[in-house]
Amino acid sequence: MANVEKVSVALTSEMAAMMRQAVESGEYASASEVMREALRDWKFRRVQRDQIINELGRQWDAGIASGAATEGNEAFSRIRARLEAKLSDHGAA
Repeated sequence: MANVEKVSVALTSEMAAMMRQAVESGEYASASEVMREALRDWKFRRVQRDQIINELGRQWDAGIASGAATEGNEAFSRIRARLEAKLSDHGAA
């Protein structure tokens, strides 16, 4: 493994025991492998979180740009009327 840097990490007793158990069971070859996987998972979750935040921002901006808000019952009434009109047009064809 190229460019390996050794670091010291303080863990709770419970975390250290979990790490030892994972190594002793053969699931991992070393504590370092456990830590590397944990860091990869952490990095993945951070990337996902950033993507979700960016998407929420885009949706927020799209909502603001779409105009004034409409009261829910009014919006559903308009949608229902359009759907009923399409269904009646389809039934007449």
